[in-house]
Amino acid sequence: MFKKTTLAASIIMMSITTAQAEGPYRIGITQNNVGVDSYQTTYESAFEAAAEEAGNVDIVVLDAGGDVARQIGQMQDLIQQQVDAIIIWPTNGQAVIPAIRQAHQAGIPVVVTNSKIAEAGLEFIAAFSGPDNVQQGIASAEMMCDALGGEGQIVQIAGQPGYTTAMERATGFEVRLAEACPGVELLETQPGNWNRERAQRVMEDFLTKYDRIDGVYSGDDNMGVGALNAAKGADRADEIIFIGATNFAVGYDAIERGEYYGSIYQSPVDDAEAALQTALDVLAGEEVPKMNFFETPKITAENLSEFDRPVF
Repeated sequence: MFKKTTLAASIIMMSITTAQAEGPYRIGITQNNVGVDSYQTTYESAFEAAAEEAGNVDIVVLDAGGDVARQIGQMQDLIQQQVDAIIIWPTNGQAVIPAIRQAHQAGIPVVVTNSKIAEAGLEFIAAFSGPDNVQQGIASAEMMCDALGGEGQIVQIAGQPGYTTAMERATGFEVRLAEACPGVELLETQPGNWNRERAQRVMEDFLTKYDRIDGVYSGDDNMGVGALNAAKGADRADEIIFIGATNFAVGYDAIERGEYYGSIYQSPVDDAEAALQTALDVLAGEEVPKMNFFETPKITAENLSEFDRPVF
């Protein structure tokens, strides 16, 4: 973790201990899909470690496995258990709103983590804690413009359809790309569902369909490396710029090898600790901003040495 993030994490852990003095608290969390990638697996471990470090926080850790209906059921179960607060990593930003409203009506504050819910549900949450995904898309578009010199043809591999993070990153990227470098044409966008193998197949189709591809933007590095692998298999990797978001270890290594241009540095440890801290602040009666974003800077070969290799 780079030095700014390390400092922020230290402050978070100190604050957790302080905010908890009025506890103990019982906090439930329902996550999106821990098994889908190493980011979510690391987040879960970091969340449990942060709760243990805090001392008197009792946590109920649940995972929706990517199933909206299961997550709604988990929300209802946590409400019935009368937990002090609920943290939700939404599987679908629209479909979970009724369950969040139920918690709100039951007097249980809800903190949304990592991926925002639809605007219609914001009145029912205590706060959001996570990255600014629109800004991440904007930053990735700016890197693409720089790498291509403002001219070229690119494709996009987006995340899971209907998933707020995927939509926000794609929107931020597309809007900023059109503004910053109208000479770069986005040929096509297809979902990679946050899965490396799926993204590789999508990229293989792109390579068959288009004789010229100058760049690929992927919604995260897990998919981005899948795209890179497809291009290597077709012996076309050297002619393509690869840019992603959420810098995975495999993306970090690819940047170091000169195969991958850049990404966005996002720590699942910071993500998890910030979510717990936000919930504790709410329970302590502190004034909490509705939107709590943590820093997610650009990472390229030029500044790679300033960042530690991700642990996921």
